[in-house]
Amino acid sequence: MSSQSSKAPRKKLRWFMVVLAAIGIIINYVDRSALAVALPYLSNDLNLSPTQAGIILGLFFWTYAAFQIPMGWAVDRFGSRIIFALSCAWWSVCTAATAITKGFWSLSAARLLLGVGEAGAFPSCVKVVSQWFPKQERAFASGVYTSGARVGTVIALPIVTAIIAAMGWKIAFVVIGLAGLIWVVAWLKFYRTPSTHPAISEEELAYIKEGGARTEDNFAKGDSKKNKPTIRWTELLNNRAVMGMTIAYSCTSFVLYFFITWFPAYLVNELGFSILELGLYGAIPGVAALVAQLLGGYISDTLVRKGMDISKARKTCIVIGSVLSISIAFAAFTGNPFVALALLSISFAGMTFADSSVWAVPADIAPEGTDYAASIGGIFNSFSNFAGIASPVVIGALVGATGSFAAGFITAGAFAVISLIFYVFVTGKLEPIEPKDQRKAIITKLPKEII
Repeated sequence: MSSQSSKAPRKKLRWFMVVLAAIGIIINYVDRSALAVALPYLSNDLNLSPTQAGIILGLFFWTYAAFQIPMGWAVDRFGSRIIFALSCAWWSVCTAATAITKGFWSLSAARLLLGVGEAGAFPSCVKVVSQWFPKQERAFASGVYTSGARVGTVIALPIVTAIIAAMGWKIAFVVIGLAGLIWVVAWLKFYRTPSTHPAISEEELAYIKEGGARTEDNFAKGDSKKNKPTIRWTELLNNRAVMGMTIAYSCTSFVLYFFITWFPAYLVNELGFSILELGLYGAIPGVAALVAQLLGGYISDTLVRKGMDISKARKTCIVIGSVLSISIAFAAFTGNPFVALALLSISFAGMTFADSSVWAVPADIAPEGTDYAASIGGIFNSFSNFAGIASPVVIGALVGATGSFAAGFITAGAFAVISLIFYVFVTGKLEPIEPKDQRKAIITKLPKEII
């Protein structure tokens, strides 16, 4: 690496880009969380039974998971600038349209369509990082935008509640929908790929390119694809690293969804926390997870900068985080609420510590000279969300059968162990996938006596 690229440039337009993407993720999570906050108010107006409300809450995740892979393909084909903007505009309109729903069926349609739109967010962010960041900064940059999920989840409750209190639940959905449309205007105004951005300095562009960023964006520029290596989707789905990481991350998501769904109920129903204590102590795991998200990315990139092989650097942080996430199982064996809270905080923080490196992997392993990073990210997120859909159902069934969260914690801990096994023993070396047609071309050039 040249001296020019070894030192980070003073101008840091790339960090503005990933922060802008993170704001999009924050809006994404506020929008998806708004219904859960507003449900006590709109259920009466729309005459929803508890069963109908539960169905509606789950509908979003089905289309969200199903459209991850198509959206990943679209991002790789048309670029993050266009797809992220269209996705956010789509989900913002669907959010605002919630205000005019009249009952179960219209609200169900709005939620299903919301999931379709929101599916474009994470693949778009994967693409942003792959194009704007050198290898030694990918994990921390991934931690920046994925932390938007933690922030959005935390701020949704006070923001949506405040708007409902002031203007009613219908206006709340309109306001947060408008916020998304304002972000779309900002995204289209400021976001470009590195090679086409008018504000980037030559120094920063050289640093990004020489650091191994995937700055080539042939589809967005209209260049010919004739000389680009191609890879079939079956090759991605059959690749050891892709499927190993996908299965491992799906098991991790089983644990993660406990914190998204059942955690508040656990604090109130089993630990006996009051509403005030829920607001105070319930935020601790989320704060720990946010700090760990950024710390994990920073450590992973630091290891790369110090010369560690990129596969070892990513896996080191992933394995450390996965080991810590297993602590959720030990919460089943303590009667002390604060010990339980500490163990759950460690588990959540462990998952997010690993998460930054996990989301750097799509750019690390995408075939060189191709536009498949977002597609790989879509595969990760699609399967992981289907696993996440199952998590609250399984844990809820165990709570109903046993009257306690203990069995649910042990089951979640078992999934954390399985994810660790896949990360360590199944994924193999995390390196760029070599398309079959490229491998065949290399073989045909070898001397016959070697073949």
